[in-house]
Amino acid sequence: MLISVLVLQPLAPASALAADATPASHIRAEISNARLAGSGNFRWFGLKFYEARLWVSSEGYVPDTPTRNKFALDLQYARNLVGSKIAQASYDEIRKLKIGNDENQKFWLAQMSKLFPDVKEDDHITGVYLPGEGARFYLNGKLLGEIMDTEFAHAFFAIWLDKNTSAGALRSQLLENARPV
Repeated sequence: MLISVLVLQPLAPASALAADATPASHIRAEISNARLAGSGNFRWFGLKFYEARLWVSSEGYVPDTPTRNKFALDLQYARNLVGSKIAQASYDEIRKLKIGNDENQKFWLAQMSKLFPDVKEDDHITGVYLPGEGARFYLNGKLLGEIMDTEFAHAFFAIWLDKNTSAGALRSQLLENARPV
């Protein structure tokens, strides 16, 4: 998840994607023919917090119509983090993007606070965007739960994928090969 004050320092260019990148079984189950669109590291004041990977189908991810296709965003954590802090950082980023009203944002914070667990180094939280439905979340491949609210799902994934994200360099890396094939 993002922290409220961001300084993004990518380590490797997105073109360094492994040609043989294989999605985890829960991602394959969610997205037929899943392929890695891009990946990048999120750092804050030089400390690596996670590596993000965007998985898409052959329909890809099209920034002009971001809610059209199913996709998965996998975050592999590089350090221990408290779940409530992950939820709070997500809430802060959604507020910065001005998506939803104050009431919705507070409700989403409560939902994320219930859902997001504490994580330790090498844990993965995967969020799956469900077009027209909401979002589903996994911890290390095991289902955590769902937030079935289309506006929440749009707001949550906008943290990384919206053109106004505070992590623009990471967004570019994630979307490097996201176009339809």
